[in-house]
Order: sequence, then C-alpha cells, then structure tokens
Amino acid sequence: MTSAASSDSVTVVGSGVVGLACAHYLAEAGLRVTVIDKAGVAEACSHANCGYICPSHALPLTEPGAFAMALRSLLKPNSPFRVKPQLDPSLVKWMLQFAKRCTHRQMLSAGRPLQAILDSSMSEYRELIVRHGLDCEWRSDGLLYVLQTERGMETFAETDRLLTEEFGIAATHISGEDLPQFDSGLRSGLAGAYHYPDDTSVRPDKLNLSWANSLRQRHVEFIENCELKSVRTEGSRIVSLETSDGEMQSTHYVFALGAWSKHWGKQLQCSIPVQPGKGYSVTLERPEHSPSNAILFPEHKVGVSPFADGLRLGSMMEFSGFDSSIPPHRIQQLRESARPYLVASVDGPAQSTWYGWRPMTWDSLPIIGRLPNHSNAMLATGHNMLGLSLAPATGRLVAELVTGQSPHLEPDAYSPTRF
Repeated sequence: MTSAASSDSVTVVGSGVVGLACAHYLAEAGLRVTVIDKAGVAEACSHANCGYICPSHALPLTEPGAFAMALRSLLKPNSPFRVKPQLDPSLVKWMLQFAKRCTHRQMLSAGRPLQAILDSSMSEYRELIVRHGLDCEWRSDGLLYVLQTERGMETFAETDRLLTEEFGIAATHISGEDLPQFDSGLRSGLAGAYHYPDDTSVRPDKLNLSWANSLRQRHVEFIENCELKSVRTEGSRIVSLETSDGEMQSTHYVFALGAWSKHWGKQLQCSIPVQPGKGYSVTLERPEHSPSNAILFPEHKVGVSPFADGLRLGSMMEFSGFDSSIPPHRIQQLRESARPYLVASVDGPAQSTWYGWRPMTWDSLPIIGRLPNHSNAMLATGHNMLGLSLAPATGRLVAELVTGQSPHLEPDAYSPTRF
C-alpha cells in the first residue's frame, strides 16, 4: 500500500474491533492515527461475543422466513430472535426494508459481497496474528454446527447444500454416533453435525487488548473516555470534532461507531439505517468435560466457545432499542439451550454476564465508504453479527479509500450511497 503524506492525520471515532482495524491499516499506510472512544478500548459489542471468525456465515440474515419469525416474536418474550413492541418509526422502516429482502434471490445477491469480505478478512487475520504476535487464543480447528434432531439435520442439510453449490463452502458431515468421538464434550444421542474446517475462533477481549497494545507500540494514540459531541463542517469537508476533551482536528475522519451510528446521520448528512440488535453471553468457569471445539447449535440459536480458563455461551437477537439491562431469564435461557448438547454442567458460577448492541443493517451488509457529502470522512459500521469476522478487510478497505489506492474489494456493495 502506498504511504500517505507524512503530514496527513486521521481521527478514528470508535475503538471497537472495527475501529482498531481501521487504525491498524491507516497507520500502516503512513498516517498519524488517533482513536477516540466515549468508554474504554473495545468495551462494547466487541468485548464478550463468542469470538467466531467464520467464512461459513456467507448467508445473510435476510433469509426466507426471517421476517415471519420476527413478527411471531412480538408475542414471544423468550424468542431467541425477538422484536420488542415499541413506538419507533425508524425501526418500523428498517423492518419493512428488511422484509423486502427476505427472499431467496436477495439472500444470494447479498451473500456474494458478504463472502468476498469474509474471505478477505480471514486472509488478513492469518497474516496479522503471526506478524504482530497477537495473543488471543487463536484456534484454527473450524466451527462445528451441531443438530439435536433429525428434522434439524434435514433443515441444515439444505443450508449446507446452498453454501456448497452457491459459494463453494464445503463442510464435513459427522453422524450422531461419531460426535462424542469428534468432541468428547458432546452428549451421545444427538442427530449429527456439520464441520466447517476453514473457520477459526479467538477470545475477543484478548484479541482487542493485544491489538490495541500493538498499535500503541506503533505510535497510534488512544484517547479513552472521550465522547464525540458534534461535527463541524465547512463546505464539503469536516474541519473538526467537538468532544468532551475539547476540539480535535485531523486531515481525515473515520466514524466506526457501531450501533450508535444511527444517531449521527443528521450531522453527517447521510442515511445510516442501523438498528441495535442486542445479544447476550455468559462466561462460566471452565467446567469438567468442557467441549474442545467452537460450536453452534442452530436449532436453539446458541453458540459455545471454550477458552483456556472459561466456557462462553452466547446468543440472541433482540430489537429492543438501547436497552442496557441483562434480564436473568435471558442468561438462564442460554444455559438451558446449551444443556441438551453438553456433557459438562452449565450451572456453574458465572465469571461474567454481558450484552452488546450489534449494528444491524436491513440488507445484512456493512456500511463502508466515503460519506457522500464529506470528501475527507469515512463510515465503517453496520457489521451486523460479524464485526469480528469482517474487521480486518474493513480496515484495509478504509485505508485504501482514504489514501486513494485501488480497493482490494469492489466497494459499491458496501457504500453508504446505496441507501
């Protein structure tokens, strides 16, 4: 990548994993980088998710039947995919646009650029982890999709067929009787599984901490507890940011605000149709007979991530606004959903419970690109449930666009102008 002029500087607003990735590639391009965040580094949605880096997730959320599931959830408080009844015109508009895209054709159409950025990120991660020695419990032994019932196997077989035929993503089928041998942490009597060997996983809080420390060593400045208050513009350029720490000026600006992006559309003069999709996790002390693989249970929509000193259960997609509560019944629901699959007890003490607001777009694609009315500012948001998976390719694409290089991905599919 061609270096920027030595006098060029950039302020990245938001220090989640996407903000870290933007800072990384912008610094590599030769810019002086400052990252600001209203809290600490990667303390929000990037902190305690399940840690999957998953090219197997090429099928977007806009699958046939997804909107009908959302409607049914209005009357089901315990639904793992739930829309909470609320008077929010922006959510109604978002849901109507989402509904339009819940077709087979639209699913495949969105899946192709999603696969491109997933594959790019995986390639970038494999180099980043080694080159910068990121300490993050990197595991390259794949992702296991385990089904409890024969009906579940039949349903997932269709998903696997689509992934293979349309995207070239192949899995290994594992019979139910062979599952305990594949992973002794799984119960006998399950219907079977599909193993996607090219997926990987990390412990996200360790990745974020290690990556931020690496960036500090390369002279990236982090200013924590620094809240963006307003954006000052002159003509087609942003000239400064007003923050809780005072005015800040740079040559370029990158807004990696996650779910909070929806509040900044007016000031940035850009449509940012992002809704917060709330997820939960509980991290247990590592139990006896813990599974050894990163696992998804599609029938119960729960993920399990074994770590060196813990076991994380995570799931849910709740459209409930910026609700910051962690209802005990949701944490118990995670435990109960994992129970039928695991030999290990899921009733042990929690090391931590967590929620995060995922930045959801109605077409399941991230928003990456130059702001239409500001020539020196970029958006990097809307990564849905795949922020960790998509971060490196996002950062690389942002740096290419800022420095005027040929983008390694076709950028139009992710551009803010598509709205």
